[in-house]
Amino acid sequence: MRNIRKLLIRGVDKNLLVKDATKLMPDLARRRFIAGGASLGALTLLTGCDVSDSFSAESMLARISKFNDAVQSAIFNPNILAPEFPESAITRPFPFNAYFLEDNSPQIDGKTWKLEVSGLVQNKKSWTLEDFNKMPQQKQITRHICVEGWSAIGSWTGVRLSDFLKLVGADTRAKYCWFRCDDIEGYTSPLDMATALHPQTQMTLKFDDKVLPVGYGFPMKIRVPTKLGFKNPKWVVSMEVTNDYKGGYWENQGYNSFSGS
Repeated sequence: MRNIRKLLIRGVDKNLLVKDATKLMPDLARRRFIAGGASLGALTLLTGCDVSDSFSAESMLARISKFNDAVQSAIFNPNILAPEFPESAITRPFPFNAYFLEDNSPQIDGKTWKLEVSGLVQNKKSWTLEDFNKMPQQKQITRHICVEGWSAIGSWTGVRLSDFLKLVGADTRAKYCWFRCDDIEGYTSPLDMATALHPQTQMTLKFDDKVLPVGYGFPMKIRVPTKLGFKNPKWVVSMEVTNDYKGGYWENQGYNSFSGS
């Protein structure tokens, strides 16, 4: 009876919990979990959780989320590129997406805007839009995949984040680049260093060969085609290179931090 009691979570439908946890797993872990018998007992073995009456469903799902992040990070291949598309495939109009109406997008003066750089970097000067426009840039036509289930293809032009990290003398052995934005609630999001160094991860300045529209993140967004859309912060005003996990707007609400697309 003691072992059975340790697998109880008071007030929670165990079958629904297992289903929710399964949805959070990456494909490889999900297949193994289902093949091994998707049960609450198997879930405890997979996560290492000691599930008891005092252990909440939220804690269990949070542990699964961290497990998911670890697996995705381990299998991420920085040499594999996200698919690119022809001009004819671009979605027009490209949808606006945020947790507020487009009219509430921050109105930033590009002439006075500066990107503040801090943390584990040698050069901590502020960088203007003019500075970035003088740097070598790349263009990509890639798919934006939203966690809500829709996707759209856009044309993005900007500076490779890896090139900028090299320019500022960033310690690329650090774990994260952490971004802060100038929107209503000060959106933040961490980006793992392996993804920051990916050749398609971009400090975007243009959309469809024109200055980045306000709704898409003017004067700068971070375009990460290997991640889900919420990992592509807009209206960026600062970047910190750090070993500390500082969380983020959606990450702090339970979204997976790695969130590969």
